[in-house]
Amino acid sequence: MAGKEEIIAKAKNSITEFDEELAAEVAEEALAAGVDPVELIEKGFTAGMEEVGEQFGQGVLFLPHVLAAAEAMKAGIEVITPEMEKRKSQTKNLGTVIIGTIEGDIHSIGKDIVASMLNIAGFKVVDLGRDVAIKTFVEKVKELKPQVVASSALMTTTMVNQIQIEEQLKEAGVRDQVKTMVGGAPVTQDWADKIGADIYGESANDAVAKVKAALKVG
Repeated sequence: MAGKEEIIAKAKNSITEFDEELAAEVAEEALAAGVDPVELIEKGFTAGMEEVGEQFGQGVLFLPHVLAAAEAMKAGIEVITPEMEKRKSQTKNLGTVIIGTIEGDIHSIGKDIVASMLNIAGFKVVDLGRDVAIKTFVEKVKELKPQVVASSALMTTTMVNQIQIEEQLKEAGVRDQVKTMVGGAPVTQDWADKIGADIYGESANDAVAKVKAALKVG
């Protein structure tokens, strides 16, 4: 049987080679070998996804490659999900996070990774999907009373809409009841500070750590 490092390396390769079948096989193998699913996702699938993202940013890979890598990651995570759910029922719920890709933006890769990592960490995640209207974020905050509302923007043209979330939450009178988090390729700490967002998530792991710190949990 392959060792942990070998399985994790294989998981990463399944993403960089856009191989859904291999991703699912590696996930099965990891579970059988007792590899921690969180570690498999972080060091295997997510690491592969980040590599694909970097190559996309450099113009080496294109959108179809990114989507194919995302499908492979989805195939792997699907296999692990029942185990994750089992573990989750044994841990306490740390709070609710609403997450979505901002209006006008159809990229969902980073958001999907952050959503699955928050889920694994013990948060209840409500994923609104992509191209989400600002008013939907606000309505969901009023309806579900989450601890955090997170928006992802992958383009400079759509990240300006993140200001609107801040503004419309204030107008609805609920801004002080929720922490706001922003993330995505063009988003920076400076941008978060400028628009008044509470948290800037640089990567999936960073987002989880900062949400935990902001809510003083975990």
